[in-house]
Amino acid sequence: MLNVNKVLVIGGGIGGMSAAILLRKAGVDVDLVEIDPEWRVYGAGITISGPTLRAFKTVGVLPAIMEQGWCADGATICDANGKQLLEIPTPRVAGPDVPGAGAILRPVLARILSKETLAVGASVRLGTTFTDITPVGDQVKVSFTDGHSGTYDLVIGADGLHSKVRDRIFPDAPKPKYTGQGSWRAVVPRIPGIDGATVFMGVTTKAGVNPVSKDEMYLFCLDKRATNDYIPQEQWPEILAGLLIEFGGPVADIRDNMNADSRILYRPLEAMMMPAPWHSGRVVLLGDTVHATTPHLASGAGIAVEDAVVLVEELSRGGLIEDTLQRYVQRRHARCSLVVNNSLRLGQIEIDGGSNEEHGSLMRDSIIALAAPI
Repeated sequence: MLNVNKVLVIGGGIGGMSAAILLRKAGVDVDLVEIDPEWRVYGAGITISGPTLRAFKTVGVLPAIMEQGWCADGATICDANGKQLLEIPTPRVAGPDVPGAGAILRPVLARILSKETLAVGASVRLGTTFTDITPVGDQVKVSFTDGHSGTYDLVIGADGLHSKVRDRIFPDAPKPKYTGQGSWRAVVPRIPGIDGATVFMGVTTKAGVNPVSKDEMYLFCLDKRATNDYIPQEQWPEILAGLLIEFGGPVADIRDNMNADSRILYRPLEAMMMPAPWHSGRVVLLGDTVHATTPHLASGAGIAVEDAVVLVEELSRGGLIEDTLQRYVQRRHARCSLVVNNSLRLGQIEIDGGSNEEHGSLMRDSIIALAAPI
């Protein structure tokens, strides 16, 4: 039996929605507030690792993801011209009938999760966030920007990389830092023969593709960028095309055929790993709020969903809330640190033009480690 009856989730992203869904299925009353009045999602495609598929299976949305996205086994590492260097196996950790990896358009994934969040009965208020969080005995009183207030047994901060909950509860927590790489994305038509994640290693630029449906795939490109300068959106197509000049093979075909429908996006990569504790009293953090990572291991969203799974598992064990939240962090911290730190190392290898062998070996070892139960 869960040791909470009413929970507030601040943030309607992947981790926040997953927590809300699992809590509602466990019989907990859930309020979810999201500051964006349109509940929009930023991004193109997202690669989904085997462990992430396993976590989504626990949440209950795996069938919809497999139906509306694309799943396949294995990942291929190639040189800039498409010559295969390494094939990395992706274990079927979500079950024998579920491929070891996949991908989906971010807006499609957000739609699946938001639909399920509403279907299970979570109370969702958009265009709203908190103004004050105050402990009151064994509860937390929260005031909101829409004039409402409420009292909760637990508050979950899931409001992302630049979390206001983290700033309020842990004002001395580390801040996200720029990693020296920029991330480019585009959505393009499927190329025959590309059936799963395929990465192409340039000198200091990495490109790759991954199918997100039977008709489309998304292109990703990580480039060495010394400073986190603002890049006007109208410059994105030209800059991305220039970054892909060194590539031949499939990437060259994509570069030469990109157009206004390619939905090009850019963001600088930032990362942060918060030391324990991740809670104070009855306020607890999850997802990018405490472990923002770069996309090198395709695990940022996955470890946020895993946070939600583990948090609800520990709440279901009952007992003192302090003990519950300590167990949650103990189960999560090392695994999330592995993702953040190994992703940063992979990025540094790319920035330095380092060893493709080290890069491939670290990716393979990380995938094996993350296949372990959570």
